Amino acid sequence: MRLTTKGRFAVTAMIDIALHGRSGPVTLASISMRQRVSLSYLELLFGKLRRNELVESTRGPGGGYSLSRKAADISVADIVLSIEEHDAESTRRRGNGAPGDAGRCEIDELWATVNLRAVEFLKSISLQSLVDEQKAKGVQPAARQDARRTPVGQPAARKPFVVDAPNSVFALGRRHQQSAS
Repeated sequence: MRLTTKGRFAVTAMIDIALHGRSGPVTLASISMRQRVSLSYLELLFGKLRRNELVESTRGPGGGYSLSRKAADISVADIVLSIEEHDAESTRRRGNGAPGDAGRCEIDELWATVNLRAVEFLKSISLQSLVDEQKAKGVQPAARQDARRTPVGQPAARKPFVVDAPNSVFALGRRHQQSAS
């Protein structure tokens, strides 16, 4: 098991959904804005989370993502293991070392034990416990801004400021060429 930035962002996004999903599906755009994570990166992560049945998607207006089961029934290990590429494939390809390589085998067994303990620890932490910690720190769900539900005669909530910046060096170069023309 590897603990990488992908796993960290996935856990953070799942906490966000658990906090903000009480009134309906949460859009990736809103998670992206609150957590300051690229929308395309979240799309990649949520594809894996959906395939592993941790979230459900709702299409159309008012759509987004919601937890597929109660936050108390989802462990941090469930989230991280669904996102991270399993090292079992690479371990099988490498084999267990050369015959007579007892030192290497002992080291592999040590790391297998460490890995097992890490997974056991992450299984003991529920998504709900992380949500409860956030609430104890004073984190509150943001009010939903939905212009369709604004009563007649009242001003609609303002849309969040969206930066219109290129998302790659190539897009920046194209934009620069267009403005120079």
